[in-house]
Amino acid sequence: MKMISAIKFFHILIIVTIFLSCEKSAVINEAVTLRLWPMLEDSMTSTEKPLPSRGDGVLRITDISNPSVTVYPVGEAENPTPAVLIFPGGAYAYIAINKEGIDVAKWFNSIGVTAVLVKYTVPDNKEAAFKDGQRALRLVRHYAKEWNIDPQRVGVIGFSAGGHLAARLSTDFERELYTKIDSADTESCRPDFSILMYPAYLENKETHSLADQIKISAEIPPTFIVQTKDDSSLVGGAILYDQALKDAGISSVFHLFPEGGHGYGIWPSEYEVSNWPELCEKW
Repeated sequence: MKMISAIKFFHILIIVTIFLSCEKSAVINEAVTLRLWPMLEDSMTSTEKPLPSRGDGVLRITDISNPSVTVYPVGEAENPTPAVLIFPGGAYAYIAINKEGIDVAKWFNSIGVTAVLVKYTVPDNKEAAFKDGQRALRLVRHYAKEWNIDPQRVGVIGFSAGGHLAARLSTDFERELYTKIDSADTESCRPDFSILMYPAYLENKETHSLADQIKISAEIPPTFIVQTKDDSSLVGGAILYDQALKDAGISSVFHLFPEGGHGYGIWPSEYEVSNWPELCEKW
């Protein structure tokens, strides 16, 4: 009985958190959810679940084995809009679905951008998450007309581990990671722009160089990076990545703030880094 009560409690927590997220500011338009992999649609029930609360208001979801995208369209847009795929962070163990997901989608909607929240495979499967990201980009372009999206203005934003995933998607888009399964997979999986928020895992700590997974080429899209100096274990990777992009002639805008720590998402704080949405919108 105690276990059943706990499960019910966590389900209620999800509903309440999502409701509160939608109430905080601009209303999200009616969302559409699509599973990434058709072969899993009927053969696998959802295993995802929330982790116990840490008292910080963050809703952490784990055990995502049937990944999906949820599309939040811009209401009453006359012309096709840009779109941004959102990859929340969570050390590839979970995703922080509100402050790095739902609330980010809400903000993008408020500035006229279609938001696509990606629930990628977790925990502990970076390659599956990478495949999910490639598939998600292709699906967005495949359904661009139906979702009123400009297929030539489809970008990515990632937070922490999601920032690592966004960087991989922005640098390793020519490699085929899975066998094509339908016509959506004829679309490009290269982002048109890339936003990295306190990205993780970009540095090889032994060699103090870029991680082996990050391949620099002239085809990397324009990039916007936000990091703080006091995010001590990760700031080096952001600095290395920004410099590598600039050395390759890639447009990279890097905002390095003195304070703010790690994992602030889009929620306001006392630190100057909380102004990143305004800087991103101008970019």
